[in-house]
Amino acid sequence: MKWYDVTRPLSEKLLVYPGDISPVFRQEKPGLYRISELRLSSHTGTHIDAPSHYLDTGYPIDKVPLETLIGRCRVVDMSMAGSKIMKKDLEGKIEGSERLLLKTEYSGVSTFVQDYPCITADAAGFITACGIRCIGIDSPSIEVFNCDGSVHRELLSHSCIIIELLDLSTVPEGDYRMIALPLRIMGLDGSPARVVLSTLEEDS
Repeated sequence: MKWYDVTRPLSEKLLVYPGDISPVFRQEKPGLYRISELRLSSHTGTHIDAPSHYLDTGYPIDKVPLETLIGRCRVVDMSMAGSKIMKKDLEGKIEGSERLLLKTEYSGVSTFVQDYPCITADAAGFITACGIRCIGIDSPSIEVFNCDGSVHRELLSHSCIIIELLDLSTVPEGDYRMIALPLRIMGLDGSPARVVLSTLEEDS
């Protein structure tokens, strides 16, 4: 079995979505031990969006079912789709999956650009119609920059949990087992997460 850590390392140099909080880490050694103070957003780095991120009646990150975030998933290479991933780009590739990760040309990119890869409204509707429970992407957001929130609301209103800013650069297209765990922070709209993939046992 092979493991892939598809989490972007948290550091003060990590790219930040405009308007979000830049992470700051401060370490002290008051005695025989070290302790660190962290300042960061609930959407810093590789992170998970809970329904409450966009829905007033949505449940928070600590209420996201673990079975949504753990299990078989499919990585689909969208590198050739450009900056707007549409329904036609996904047709025939995602049906039958419960968890979906979209690999784009943004994996491994360390600077923010406004024209990052994202999905369109028709793609979001197709994803929810296919019964996808969790959708991830390697760009800063699942939705276009200066968005109206419609893509987030379509996904989250169908309890399709969103993972953003993955790094899938070393992961070939195919089926894997995913473990994506947010911090268990009560009542918040999202959380940084550690996301790992493993090859399926029958492939090892």
